[in-house]
Amino acid sequence: MSGKKRRSFEAGHRPKFLVIADASEECGRALRFAARRARHTGAGIVLLTIIDASEFQQWLGVGDLMRAEAEQQAQALLDQFCAEARRLEGVDPERVVRTGAKTAEIARLIEEDEDISFLVLAAGVGKDGPGPLVSALAGKTFAAFAIPVVVVPGGLTDEEIDALA
Repeated sequence: MSGKKRRSFEAGHRPKFLVIADASEECGRALRFAARRARHTGAGIVLLTIIDASEFQQWLGVGDLMRAEAEQQAQALLDQFCAEARRLEGVDPERVVRTGAKTAEIARLIEEDEDISFLVLAAGVGKDGPGPLVSALAGKTFAAFAIPVVVVPGGLTDEEIDALA
């Protein structure tokens, strides 16, 4: 765990909710919760999307093209989620694109941005369990983060999320 102090409520700072932007159905649930909480608390939102670097290491020249295409897809995904946050609550999220291992990049961003106060995830409801991100981060990894992790149950309706947030 980091010894770095969170500065969310100090002068010149404000708390931020970190949402991992990916193509999963759960991501929209997490974003809805975070957008609602951000509006009600005066907080901000950081949308993080992570490109898996291992996909580009074997293909030298082609790897650069693949990386550029992955970057464009990541930006398009962030555009979509930023538009949704604005539509829901008039919140304009910060956008972050990282390349690397998902868990390591999440931890690195939390360490770098002292205003991130909560990591918001949503659990899946399918037969495959809570979803790859919640599963990957469960257990010891959650305990290693210097902030609380909020897991929104994936089965909640929009109205139920709105009532909780």
